[in-house]
Amino acid sequence: MLRPKYPIVTRRLVLRPFRTGDLDALFDLYRRPEVVRYLYWGTRSREEAQEDLQRRITQSRIDDDCRRLALAVVLPDLGRMIGDVTLKWASREHRQGEIGFSFHPDHQGHGFATEAAEVLLGLGFDGLGLHRVMGRCDARNVASARVMEHLGMRLEARFVHNEMFKGEWGDELVYAILEDEWRDRCG
Repeated sequence: MLRPKYPIVTRRLVLRPFRTGDLDALFDLYRRPEVVRYLYWGTRSREEAQEDLQRRITQSRIDDDCRRLALAVVLPDLGRMIGDVTLKWASREHRQGEIGFSFHPDHQGHGFATEAAEVLLGLGFDGLGLHRVMGRCDARNVASARVMEHLGMRLEARFVHNEMFKGEWGDELVYAILEDEWRDRCG
């Protein structure tokens, strides 16, 4: 079980559970076609963002009832959410997890996704005792692939035309890192 102590503060960011005041920032993030281009859903209306926010508010821990941790990423100088990160407990038996992340276009390319995702890897390996954490992305999503590479994750697979994605066949990249690789990387 994983019940992090909040807020989680990194060198430049604060990670915390979602709260009702995040609606405007969450809506602003997921209303943008360039943000949802490689996600499984399309742009979200304010009402859909509200429903999504209510779901995320309940995902501040991982246990038998909630297998997904969803955290708002806040830039302290700005004072509001600039992105979100998720850690999914994919298999208790096999000690497997999966990470995901989305950031506002104004805050991409500054290393924020890597910095926030490093926290998730630490929570997965140290908090949940995971053996392996993976991440997936559309093969055209160069920025997400780069984040996973910066995290020390290795490219394990490229699935060619493995699913119909927004009306066309898409390739999927699968990255992963093992617990001992994470520990060696963190020194």
